[in-house]
Amino acid sequence: MSKYFNINGVCYPDKHYMVDLTDRLREIKKLIDQGDYFVINRARQYGKTTTLRALKEYLEPEYVVISMSFQKLSSAKFRDEYAFSRAFANDFLKRAGKETGTGGLDPASLSSLDKKMAEQKEYFDLVELFEGLSEVCRMAEHKVILMIDEVDQASNNQVFLDFLGQIRELYLNREEMSTFHSVILAGVYDIKNLRQKIRPDDTHRYNSPWNIAVSFDVDMSFSPEDIETMLKDYEVDHGTGMSIKDVADEIYAYTGGYPYLVSYLCRKIDESSQSWSISNVRMAVRDLLKEKNTLFEDVIKNIQNNQEFSDLVEQILLNGANVLFEITNPIIDLGVMFGVFIERDGKVAVSNVIFETLILNYFTSVRSTEKMINSDYIEKTQYIKNGRLDMEKVICRFSAFMKEEYRDENGKFIESHGRLLFLSFLRPIINGTGHYAVEPQTRKNMRMDIQVFYGSEEFVVELKLWRGPAYEKKGYDQLADYLDTKGLKDGYLISFCWNQTRPLDDRIIQYRNHNIYEVIVECR
Repeated sequence: MSKYFNINGVCYPDKHYMVDLTDRLREIKKLIDQGDYFVINRARQYGKTTTLRALKEYLEPEYVVISMSFQKLSSAKFRDEYAFSRAFANDFLKRAGKETGTGGLDPASLSSLDKKMAEQKEYFDLVELFEGLSEVCRMAEHKVILMIDEVDQASNNQVFLDFLGQIRELYLNREEMSTFHSVILAGVYDIKNLRQKIRPDDTHRYNSPWNIAVSFDVDMSFSPEDIETMLKDYEVDHGTGMSIKDVADEIYAYTGGYPYLVSYLCRKIDESSQSWSISNVRMAVRDLLKEKNTLFEDVIKNIQNNQEFSDLVEQILLNGANVLFEITNPIIDLGVMFGVFIERDGKVAVSNVIFETLILNYFTSVRSTEKMINSDYIEKTQYIKNGRLDMEKVICRFSAFMKEEYRDENGKFIESHGRLLFLSFLRPIINGTGHYAVEPQTRKNMRMDIQVFYGSEEFVVELKLWRGPAYEKKGYDQLADYLDTKGLKDGYLISFCWNQTRPLDDRIIQYRNHNIYEVIVECR
């Protein structure tokens, strides 16, 4: 069977097109060589399980690696320490090869643990478990590494906290009693911040038994160069003649290197039998945003379930709020763990363009007003001519819609929601054939540039506050600069205006070899 781009489950180099993980594995091994305990906490579908699988293989020449997962342990196994200890010991022995030992484990020590469990029956507890595990580590030919994936399955359970406490005690007394050389836990939530997972009420316990762990700072996102390694592997098999660097850069521009999103776009292009080009990367983005998947469901669910988080995302995306990145802020920390927030130039930013568009689509869907839903203004056929989008008409009709339907609203409403209203107006017009993206570098100082893709054409629409003639030239320069970077002749400008010195009419301006179509939306 030929290799393919995998978006479900673990990736294997002989079956799937993958980025080269060697540099990451080398960085992680440095922590292990030092005997560190740590947590790989990353958002869902960020390649944690694939990394653990590759790491196990990478370490096995030097270490005994026992790789487990709590995903397979039912909730009944966490009802008390006896049930948990027995379930953990059974799984450990299975992974270790109870009869023969695995990679240097002593069969006699494994049999001793098995015997201890049989003798104690239902009273086999955490103390008995760790006495047996200590003996296994002492008798092993090589240092023993314990990996546990999907620790989120147990992180709101006191038995799990007690389990971590036992590991901590052995770690602190490792000179007197043998234990694991290194322990790696993996999940979405950082074990040092269990309160982010446990609901904030008095019936849930919070403890911090994992303060022995070091920070895990290895970047697991894919850089453009990482993406190139995957595309080069594909090109060897298929010989498409693609410009690998250009395609990798475009994929990165949309995904920010989020592993699932990178693989999805590649898979979409491969399955479409289309050429590997920048335009087809954009088509794959459009198709992805129309589909339902567990990652998108998680992103939206996290916004729906936390109003403070939702409010902060909205302030950043729609109002260009400059929020200092401070990881001790629990809402920012939550956004980072969900994979939605990153640090960019010391400020909080949404991690990739696809997530930005997904969230903006969600906001436009739930905030669309009755006036807009029932309006003839958003009937798409009036804006499409011979398969091409008439953007000049889109912005003119939006201006007319705002003047007719919102002329009695106060300026504060427009200031807070004008951008969202335009996206709500635009989306049903381009839906199905086109998509949009917001340029993150222009979402401040009351200015936002929106890239609209329809068919093979690209449009740039700038939304800004009109603050008088003194700011006019600066605004045109900003739009012209952006058009220059995109190689576009025409630009579109929507100016929200509050004061009496506004321009009298909508207009077309020739500026620096560009045609700028400007409409004015009065806020009072």
